[in-house]
Amino acid sequence: MSVEVTIDPGRIARLLRLRNGPVERKLRERTERVEAIAKREAPGHMGDFISSDVVESPRGLQGVITCNHPAVQYVLRGTRPHIIRPRRARALRFEVGGRVVFSKLVHHPGTDANDFLGRALREGR
Repeated sequence: MSVEVTIDPGRIARLLRLRNGPVERKLRERTERVEAIAKREAPGHMGDFISSDVVESPRGLQGVITCNHPAVQYVLRGTRPHIIRPRRARALRFEVGGRVVFSKLVHHPGTDANDFLGRALREGR
């Protein structure tokens, strides 16, 4: 008994690029898994600003995770020590140990980088 199999590369390529096809469904599933991890790992309310999508690019389908929070670059990269001064008032107002404190400037010690998106990508693989 002999069997002949003919593979049509064009058909296979179309199947792989098909919208809502098996490749896109698997990619969407993995992208949503990484998005959920990123939302869990994000500090504060930053997770509320995270979204994901599967898009078509010149290289094929790609899963894209986006964080539109205005401070995301400072969280991901960290900050150096810096001075904070009031912009529209004469003094800064904040609480320390339950007491209200006013100051003309504050020496911020900086923050360490928190690459929560990178960790989510590595964990979600």
